[in-house]
Amino acid sequence: MITRSTIQSFLSIFLTIHPHETITVFYSTSSFFFVLSAYFVVLPLRDEGAISLGIENIPGLFLGSLLLTLVAAPLSTLLFSLPFLPKPKALVLIYRFFSASLVLFFVLWVLSSPENTFPDFRSTIKEDLKVEMQPDSKHSADWGKHSWFFISVRIGFFLWVALLNLITISSTWARVADVMDNESGSRLFGFIGAGATFGQLFGSLFATGMAWLGPYLLLFASLMMEFAAQSSKRINKDVPDPSEELIPLRKSEVDQKNETNEGDISDRKDFSATAPSSTVDSTKPRFWALLDGFWLIWSSNYLLCVSLFLWLSAVTSSFFYFQKVTVIASTATTPTGRRRLFAQINSFIAVFILAGQLTLTGRILTVAGITIALCSAPFTAFLNSIAIAVWPTYLAVAVSETIRKVVTYVVTRPGRELLFTVVSQDEKYKAKVCIDVLVQRFGDATAAGMYKLLHSTLDGKITHISLYALPVCILWLVTGFHLGRQQTQLAKSQILSVS
Repeated sequence: MITRSTIQSFLSIFLTIHPHETITVFYSTSSFFFVLSAYFVVLPLRDEGAISLGIENIPGLFLGSLLLTLVAAPLSTLLFSLPFLPKPKALVLIYRFFSASLVLFFVLWVLSSPENTFPDFRSTIKEDLKVEMQPDSKHSADWGKHSWFFISVRIGFFLWVALLNLITISSTWARVADVMDNESGSRLFGFIGAGATFGQLFGSLFATGMAWLGPYLLLFASLMMEFAAQSSKRINKDVPDPSEELIPLRKSEVDQKNETNEGDISDRKDFSATAPSSTVDSTKPRFWALLDGFWLIWSSNYLLCVSLFLWLSAVTSSFFYFQKVTVIASTATTPTGRRRLFAQINSFIAVFILAGQLTLTGRILTVAGITIALCSAPFTAFLNSIAIAVWPTYLAVAVSETIRKVVTYVVTRPGRELLFTVVSQDEKYKAKVCIDVLVQRFGDATAAGMYKLLHSTLDGKITHISLYALPVCILWLVTGFHLGRQQTQLAKSQILSVS
């Protein structure tokens, strides 16, 4: 049996960690590992399904993701605001909901495949091989080649996977940020993020080797989501050895043990003097809780700035995604080949991200500070746009994508999560989910519209399209610099108020 001391000894190899943080860090990391494993197992299947509907239709799928998110995000915030539902249980429910949905999509995908009847495993493989042997259809927009059931399932799956990614990751980060402060987050977020990257690597490698399984990958992903649900139960559950005195992660954790699990407002006393405070009354009707996240964002200049930063990040990221998909669609000519190529690229990126998170993230955040962390991704994206404009080849796109994601997840993403360590608990659970989910989707939709317009206007010339991303990168860089200075001031104010 693995003991707490064994876990601490292992974790201390990679980071500076205190005994009372061991259990929380271990299970936070494992939760992210399982969530990202599930996501990257099904991601190549999603992207190949989108290509089969026509590359020119992918921007429309991003618009559909926005509409679905407008409905789902308020429900997610409502779930975290229910007074009778503890937040750890709410996170478990979210995981299990998406786990069950993956099983449902497996059934729909198999039934929608041509000449395929559930649950004949061999017929699925044979049908995929049959497509492999056919000449490349160039993935035109002629949806008449497919049945309405085929089209509906692929569209629905694309939208659902995007929703799964945003809601599960945002909700998990909200839970992790709630049990840590600015100091512990600077030390530990890098390692916790490495768990997500290791999940990406594992899921991508599994999808690479098992690309021929097609929709049966969904069952494996569903199992990973259930494992994530089990791990999340132990986040913030600290069980020390009998000889060791329990030291809570934060003072508010002690306060919450003496109250019911309704404590949405219990942390206000820790942050009211230094961060945007919540004006939400937990006793009011639950209908109004749907608007809490929007109101908290609107009433805080800090959160509005955070929203702008993440919107610009999403626009840039989606812009690069469309370029990657266009190149891969013209490089590989078979469905399994495309699934394997997507998975291989994800695996390659994950190796570098994982190495950086285990060795650099904590040191960068501690030494360089959050401002440099936030500015790193937009600066890299700016250079990548120039590189692709000068050298518009598959190799340039692949290298640029790798560098951009490594910088984003090794440096900027952990710094981004530190932004929420200086806000109230209401803002972490309600405003954060709205920012992470809705703002992300608005950014995706904006990039989709921009890319579709530029692609048709400029005849698909990647050289010219990339140049239009430069102003976005500059604005993103300026916003990151301003936001980093704001967060630093709020963090210092918290320290002074506590002392």
